[in-house]
Amino acid sequence: MTRIDITTVQVADDKSGPYAITTGPDRALWYTLVHSGQIGRLVPGGQPQAFDLDPGCGPTVIATGLDGNLWFTEYQAGRIGRITARGEVTEFDLPDRSANPFGICPGPDGALWFTETVTNRVGRIGVDGEITVFDIPVEGAFPSAITAGHDGALWFTMNAANAIGRATVTGEITVHPLPTEGAAPVGVCAGGDGAVWFVEIGAGQIGRIDAAGAVTEHPLPDRTARPHAIAPGPDGALWFTEWGANRIGRITTGGEITVQDLPAPDSEPHGLAAGPDGALWSALETGHLARCTRA
Repeated sequence: MTRIDITTVQVADDKSGPYAITTGPDRALWYTLVHSGQIGRLVPGGQPQAFDLDPGCGPTVIATGLDGNLWFTEYQAGRIGRITARGEVTEFDLPDRSANPFGICPGPDGALWFTETVTNRVGRIGVDGEITVFDIPVEGAFPSAITAGHDGALWFTMNAANAIGRATVTGEITVHPLPTEGAAPVGVCAGGDGAVWFVEIGAGQIGRIDAAGAVTEHPLPDRTARPHAIAPGPDGALWFTEWGANRIGRITTGGEITVQDLPAPDSEPHGLAAGPDGALWSALETGHLARCTRA
């Protein structure tokens, strides 16, 4: 039976709030510190660095752009930020500063795509800072995480609408309702099997949607685990966080699920990503990063 080995590294105090994580082009881990208003950087085995932003801006999700920089959302400030591998920061105001941007990902068109949770839009920002936004055709959908699919479109979770959305690079949006009521999807990613995978924080399930919109749901062993984020792992499986149960999980494309408790209680695992060292890394809001490997 598959087992997950987990070790943790402290990168901040317990009030800074590591939230989302990605691997940069410099083969370092980059992560947001949502409560202290900073972006962190760690080369596995080295010492953490922190780059200051506006303390109240609430940096949330971070992704590596095709331009070789790191891009992130500032949930509280209504901005999109960019940081170079040297730590130089540029910030771009959204047309509506009350938009509360959350998810962000590189798109197939070379731009960054993001979600606006409060203003109910999906947005695009070019590497030159030019911003375009597109309204979602469902009121109060609370669009959350977003990813580029294998079909050349952007796929995003609609947390309050119980649906998955698909946006073309020209802004045409299609809505796919989920079969489970109250699923409340959050994290989303493209899997190695050509489908898009997502977590249902409200239903305790892992979901899969193919390019045609067909949905498959996999119930977790603990339906109250409140899965939060999901990411493709270096082993071809999908890895996810169980925020409410203090666990890291793994699901194969065939639906086989493994979960493992984190070493410390109440770690609040949020985002996760494949690291530069062949491991899967997760951000723990208690001030640590967790390194996870398949045993």
